[in-house]
Amino acid sequence: MNANDTRSSRRSLLQVMLAFPALAWQASFANILKNSSMTVTAFDLSAVRLLSGPFETAQRLDTKYLLSLEPDRLLHNFRINAGLKPKAAVYGGWESQEPWVDIRCHGHTLGHYLSACAMMAAATGEREFANRCDYIVGELAACQQARKDGLICAFPDNALQLENSLVGKSFVGVPWYTTHKVMAGLRDTYIYTHNKQALQVLRQLADWIATRASELDDEQFQKMLDVEHGGMNEVLADLYAITGNHSYLKMSEKFCHRALLEPLAAGEDCLNGRHSNTQIPKIIGFSRLGELTHKMQYRRASRFFWHTVVEQRSFATGGDGEGEHFFPISEFPQRLSSGKTMETCCTHNMLRLTRALFLQTPMAPFADYYERALFNGILASQDPDSGMMTYFQSTRPGYLKLYCTPTDSFWCCTGTGMENHAKYGEFIYVHDADTLYVNLFIASELDWKEKQLRVVQQTQFPDEAFTQLTVHTPVSLKCKIRIRKPMWCEQMTITVNGHPTNTSVSTEGYVTLERVWRNNDVISVNFPMRLHLQKLPQSNDIAAIMYGPIVLAARFGHEGITPGADIIINERTSGSVLDRPMELPQLEATSITLDEKVKRKPDTVLSFKVKATSPDIELELIPFHRIAHERYTMYWKLV
Repeated sequence: MNANDTRSSRRSLLQVMLAFPALAWQASFANILKNSSMTVTAFDLSAVRLLSGPFETAQRLDTKYLLSLEPDRLLHNFRINAGLKPKAAVYGGWESQEPWVDIRCHGHTLGHYLSACAMMAAATGEREFANRCDYIVGELAACQQARKDGLICAFPDNALQLENSLVGKSFVGVPWYTTHKVMAGLRDTYIYTHNKQALQVLRQLADWIATRASELDDEQFQKMLDVEHGGMNEVLADLYAITGNHSYLKMSEKFCHRALLEPLAAGEDCLNGRHSNTQIPKIIGFSRLGELTHKMQYRRASRFFWHTVVEQRSFATGGDGEGEHFFPISEFPQRLSSGKTMETCCTHNMLRLTRALFLQTPMAPFADYYERALFNGILASQDPDSGMMTYFQSTRPGYLKLYCTPTDSFWCCTGTGMENHAKYGEFIYVHDADTLYVNLFIASELDWKEKQLRVVQQTQFPDEAFTQLTVHTPVSLKCKIRIRKPMWCEQMTITVNGHPTNTSVSTEGYVTLERVWRNNDVISVNFPMRLHLQKLPQSNDIAAIMYGPIVLAARFGHEGITPGADIIINERTSGSVLDRPMELPQLEATSITLDEKVKRKPDTVLSFKVKATSPDIELELIPFHRIAHERYTMYWKLV
């Protein structure tokens, strides 16, 4: 199959998966599921180790931050609500103060912290992370024992808002959102560190919810779900999968917000004006329930949502939204000047959804998006000096990234940020019974114990458009290795032990290498990258410059920025602090002439130079994930 045939095949696949008129979309989607029996399995995080590179560096920074935090400070309010004396002072920001908005998120960080430590224990093998999980779970169990009802919470008014919500009364804040984070932390601790007490605590908390929820009729329960409630449906579905207890599955379906589920399942884009990070966790739950129950309504809704957001509602980085909300697609050009575009939590959860959908239907378009959002959204969200995290990643020309403080912010994106850098190994490789899939080009080492197969991937991607995989096996092994052919690559070449091999691409977007593998076999993959323009949705004359999957940002200097000025406590000040109004820079270029206008500098590290028309200056372009502590622009006005 030649390159044009491959691109045509991939476009046809996407068109079938999208097929936007509602009835046609449902029929096409049903055919995909009928004709695709493939599913794949994720490797445990403990099977993958990162090697030297940007992701390993980010993981080490996150490791340092996680170990700097004190569990007893995160447990402070849980102990108070259980009638126990706290062992340390509470942290600031969303964990205690929240002076700017009464959202009742006290305790959410503990859930994220548990998840991050559990995943880091598996991803690095460092015992201290498992020890911290064990300690926190033991403390939460003590809180449950003291309360004698199974509940654990850290809200300033104890269980009042949860109780009010479950008897049909009005309530303040987002108590179910926070409860989900704690439950997810307990689930992850059980999964990644095999802590059985974590499962016991989680079950008691779920039983408390099930008992109280039985008092609320279905109409009242659905009204309660109008308020952000995280991924309650997902974590309860996972608990059912772990325990086999059908009461948890029933409760999971009860937590499915039908005001979102039904229109999405019918192929209707109902997202305008909705809070973005409220919706995405619900969709992850729909996907999980579709997997467990095989009900088409859940599967249609989750896939339609993914395609709608990825294909129509995303910026070049893979991020979405402005001011935390979805907006009419026609408004993309005027939203570009906001300082509050692309909430990092949304990208985090879109990656979780993408991975879930890929495991059910392994197709390269899912992995293409995952790669784009991972590099340009998640890797880009960490301060390379302090390890702190962004809340928003602004598209405003001439703005900069703002990061949380270590102990006085604890935004939602601080919590998901803790997790992001702990789980980089979750999608690089997946497998089925006799096939290894290579999804991402990240320096890493895989140990597939069941096959006695170890694969070492060495790459400097994206600075070099090349990766090398070395096979280590004590015995000759017949199996398939499938390597993703990226959408951004015109023609990929592969050699095995120096000999060219067939690079025909399947309709799923992978090149399959099937042979008897022997120790020290070497697979070399070249995937030439090219400059291209990524148009802003609903605009023909505004675009980002990309190199392969990498968004390139123009460096605009440090005017008005003093050391540490971009570290903030209150995320609500995003867009107002350090602002320097600036017009969108102009570039005299088209897709055809882009290579003439943008020239790569003779460096090993990815860097380009470009001549802007207005302002009349030469600018340096570097990957957006390497921009920090300086002003930038990622979009251009094309003239």
